[in-house]
Amino acid sequence: MALRHRSSCGTGWVRPTSDPIFHSFSIFQTEILIKLLAGDSCCARGIGRLQQILQSNIAGVYVHSIEIGANEQEDFANSYFMSVNKQVEQVCRNISSNPLLQNGYHAIGFSQGGQFLRAVAQRCPMGMRNLVTLGGQHQGVFGLPRCPPGSAVICTYIRQLLDKGAMTDFVQERLVQAQYWHDSLKEEEYRSKSLFLADINNEVTKNATYKENLQKLKNFVMVKFLKDSMVYPDESEWFGYYCPGQATEICSLRNSTLYQEDWLGLKAMDQAGKLKFIPAAGDHLQFTTEWFLKTIVGPYLSS
Repeated sequence: MALRHRSSCGTGWVRPTSDPIFHSFSIFQTEILIKLLAGDSCCARGIGRLQQILQSNIAGVYVHSIEIGANEQEDFANSYFMSVNKQVEQVCRNISSNPLLQNGYHAIGFSQGGQFLRAVAQRCPMGMRNLVTLGGQHQGVFGLPRCPPGSAVICTYIRQLLDKGAMTDFVQERLVQAQYWHDSLKEEEYRSKSLFLADINNEVTKNATYKENLQKLKNFVMVKFLKDSMVYPDESEWFGYYCPGQATEICSLRNSTLYQEDWLGLKAMDQAGKLKFIPAAGDHLQFTTEWFLKTIVGPYLSS
């Protein structure tokens, strides 16, 4: 059976080793933690289905969903309009206060949830073992091509804000997608004004703690959707991006300064066999249950 997940750019799952799943961030107990996409919520139907799949195929797994807000409506709105840094802080508090996650967990991030959970790994890892990101935008995006069903009005507003100036203080402070907007034509402006992405990628201040914490992962698994019509450029899903100064030629992760100077420890992780680059044949967040079980659950979430 095929699964299709709603998205505009983000969602996530996490799993602890003993076993939890958490919302907008979600958690498993071998445990699993889940972070959702933009335009999704903790109680969305697709997430419920994934939770059922995990519970049916991992003995004793525990799934815990966290709302970023007081209810499902706030959770949905916050996926567009709440500071990413504040969302990460809230997730860190939830992890630290959940006794079921204290012995370690695995994390899964869907779309924008991928880079949000990586921020959790860097800022408050607290036992994160495997991080799996599906369609995450680790180097950001330079376009918002389409939106999830039912979100046309919100997406029109977002495009207007991004067009007016994604790097302005007004937009950066109010729009989630602007906080991982990466204009490769204006690298200096991006680095000086980005409130989230430039920081977690160690592009301004080289935070040694970020580098140390990320390397604590056993595996950092990045899934790229080969027919992705949502993420521009889709190489961001494997930590690549447009080469600086233009928006046509792609530089892979291994050809980037971030990798070669090892700002985040990714080069060391790659040499240690901790980086996994996995292709998926479909469009953004489209995959079959069989593929998910064989490629993700079996190797990275079941032990």
